[in-house]
Amino acid sequence: MQKSLIRMRMSAHDAHYGGNLVDGAKMLQLFGDIATELLIINDGDEGLFCAYDNVEFLAPVFAGDYIEATGEITKVGNTSRKMAFEARKVIIPRTDISPSAADVLAEPIVVCRASGTCVVPKECKRK
Repeated sequence: MQKSLIRMRMSAHDAHYGGNLVDGAKMLQLFGDIATELLIINDGDEGLFCAYDNVEFLAPVFAGDYIEATGEITKVGNTSRKMAFEARKVIIPRTDISPSAADVLAEPIVVCRASGTCVVPKECKRK
């Protein structure tokens, strides 16, 4: 099955709550971008995200964290594509040491998991 990966740093702009906490919706935005890429690779069209059937927020994300989000198509129907997603924190800022210090985590921290369904209308499929 097809897989996709995005890695990005959460910025101060992404922080929505006190303590530089990033809104969980940011993880869903990353998953949506991954889903779009997977549909383009698989079908030659961006398709439509229909629904998440499960979302789990497992650990907090803060401004300065590097998040690696992955997704894969787990089942292909006639027009539907079932997908699974996971976001992991892989680098954290260490402002306790200096304003620019950061650590690569020896063991990434899973911050969010989700699964959902996308659809590519038959008339839009090119592959």
